[in-house]
Amino acid sequence: MTDRFRELERPSAERKKDVVLMATVSSFEGLSHPSKSELRQFAELFMPLFTASTPEAKREAVAALSQNPNVPSAVAFFIASQPIGLSAPFLVSSKCLDDDTLIAIARTQGGAHARTIVRREDLSPTVVDALVGLRHSRNATSPAVPPQAAATNLSRTMEKTIAEREEDLRRQLRTMARQLQRPVTDSLGARRLTDVQEALLVRFARERNARQFSTALSDSLSASHWLSERVMLDISGQQLATTMIGLGMDFADAAFVLECFYPHLSALDGNMTRAETMIENLDIGQCEDRIESWRRADRYTIDPNRQSDTQREAGNEPQRLVVRG
Repeated sequence: MTDRFRELERPSAERKKDVVLMATVSSFEGLSHPSKSELRQFAELFMPLFTASTPEAKREAVAALSQNPNVPSAVAFFIASQPIGLSAPFLVSSKCLDDDTLIAIARTQGGAHARTIVRREDLSPTVVDALVGLRHSRNATSPAVPPQAAATNLSRTMEKTIAEREEDLRRQLRTMARQLQRPVTDSLGARRLTDVQEALLVRFARERNARQFSTALSDSLSASHWLSERVMLDISGQQLATTMIGLGMDFADAAFVLECFYPHLSALDGNMTRAETMIENLDIGQCEDRIESWRRADRYTIDPNRQSDTQREAGNEPQRLVVRG
C-alpha cells in the first residue's frame, strides 16, 4: 500500500515543480529592467527547478525565455548546453547568446548544436568563421575508423593543433616585435585605420568585393578612388601590403586581405604564406613615408593649383604620381 501511494503521489509532486518553474519564468518575464540582484536570484532559482521539472515544462520554459532579452549569461549558457531537443529554440532565437558563448557551445556540444546555431539570422563573421573551421575539423575526423587508426588520427590532429598554436604564437610575437621596433621617424600624426575602417576592409576582402574595398581604402587614405584602384591593380600585392602596413592594419588581417585578392600569395613559403613573408619584410616607417608621398602626389593630380603646397610639404621637390612596389 505504501509503494502504491508513493506512485500515485509522484505525478502530483512533478506537477508542483512544473508549476513553480513556470511561475518563476512568468515572474521574471514581468521584469522589464531586472536589477543585478533579481538576475542573480532568478539564476539561483531557475537551474535547480529546471532540472527537477518534466520535459514538457522544460520546453515551455525554454520557449518563453528564448524571447526574453534579459536572461542572465549563466542561465543562457545552461539552457544552450541542454540536449538539442530542448535547447534548439533558444539557440535559434535568443539575443542573450554572445559570440563567445555560441562558439563555445558549438565546440563543446556537438554537430546538432552547431547546425542549429547556423539557423540564427544575426550570425557575426566571427561566429561564421568559427563554425566553418569546426565543420572542416569534424569532416576530417568523421569517418568510422578502427581503434588503432583513430588513435593515429588523434595523434596527428593533436600534432597539427600544437603546430597551429605555435604558428599563431610566432605570428603574435612577430607583430609585437614590429610594434616595439618602430623607427625613429614614427610620429604621433601618422595616419591610422580606425576599428570600423579595418573591419570594413576585412569584410569586403572576405566577400571578394573589390569595388567596395577600393572605396573603403580611398576613405581610409583620404585620397581619390584613382589612387586606391591604382594600388589594387598591382597584381604582386606589394603596393596593397605597403598601404595596409603603413595604415597600421593588424598583421594577420593584412595577410588575410592579401590572400583574398591575390590568391597566389596564399601559397606556403616555408612555414609562412607568401603574403605573410611579404608583410614581414616591410618596414613600417618606410610604408608610412610611401603612403604620404602617394597622397601628396594624388592631391596634386586632383588639384594642380596646389602645386606650391605640395612642393613645400615634399621639401621643395615636386613628385609625380608614380606608385611603385
